[in-house]
Amino acid sequence: MNTIRNALLAGTAFLTGVAAANAEELSVVGSWSSLPLYKQYEAPFWTETLPEASGGEFEVSMTTFDQMGIAGADVYRMLGDGVFDVGMTVADYTVGDAPELEGLDVPLVATTAEEARKMVDAARPMVEDIMAERFNAKLLAIAPYPPQVVFCKQPVSSLADLKGKKIRGSGRMTTKLLEALGAEGINVGFSEVPGALERGVVDCAVTGAGSGYSAGWWEVSSHLMTLPLGGWDPVVTAINLDKWEALSDEQKELLVSEIKSQFEAPAWEAASGALATDVACLTGNGDCPAGEPADMTLVEPTEADAEAARAILEETVLPEWADRAGADWAKRWNESVGETVGVQIPL
Repeated sequence: MNTIRNALLAGTAFLTGVAAANAEELSVVGSWSSLPLYKQYEAPFWTETLPEASGGEFEVSMTTFDQMGIAGADVYRMLGDGVFDVGMTVADYTVGDAPELEGLDVPLVATTAEEARKMVDAARPMVEDIMAERFNAKLLAIAPYPPQVVFCKQPVSSLADLKGKKIRGSGRMTTKLLEALGAEGINVGFSEVPGALERGVVDCAVTGAGSGYSAGWWEVSSHLMTLPLGGWDPVVTAINLDKWEALSDEQKELLVSEIKSQFEAPAWEAASGALATDVACLTGNGDCPAGEPADMTLVEPTEADAEAARAILEETVLPEWADRAGADWAKRWNESVGETVGVQIPL
């Protein structure tokens, strides 16, 4: 009996060894390591969910771009060059290489997670083409950060109070919108913002409400304006196209199915209602499940502020983006995202 048992154990060990030897190895680079999107969704999916679902067919080694010491803007460029297999970063970080990618995240046109997801779904065919043509990459997923809001270190009570202030935007289109409102757009990396606010390099800064709470922006700012001047800062996950094409059909099907159901869908589900929870954490107005609440002053947008910002977006910011991206991309945007959100760029 012991002889049979030992033989079975040896056979199992042999098969396990063969499976490990034949496993598809993926080197994966995630987004900001300190933020909930990475901690709660990216890391668990790539290091636990996918390997388990594949029965060990995928083996993953994972880090993040900030842990690597590279800029978020370099992620897709390095991904296309094959430095790693899978990469994810905020799409807005890479618009210097692909200005047409700005059309994925337009401020002010989606005020709920449901609206934002419809906007992203409408833009997805465009993003697929951009990733392939610009970065030699296959789109896998688009997940949101929390809604982008404005943190200020000085009292503000309306949109007009932003005029003349130095403000860090969360992306190029947001910065253009702020400049059209009379502010001075300042380019500061996410991790550098607390120091910039403290030293007076910037007066205000735009990021996701939850991201700002996690990163401690409330420690160096006093007023929180919830007008969504920065959209949703979607994070695009993509795989090197050569690596993708080297996978078997079964591996491709498994990867696409798992990332849609076990990563993208839960991330969007969590975004629904996130703003109210994040604002509670930043202001103390309500329960904060993430930790000790801060005591920032909440500045809610008036209808006049929302209408003024929307007019500037449609009359100035979007036409300027169409010039940067080109008429063909603007036309595609009108026919997809524009139709979904009820906005058209004059062409």
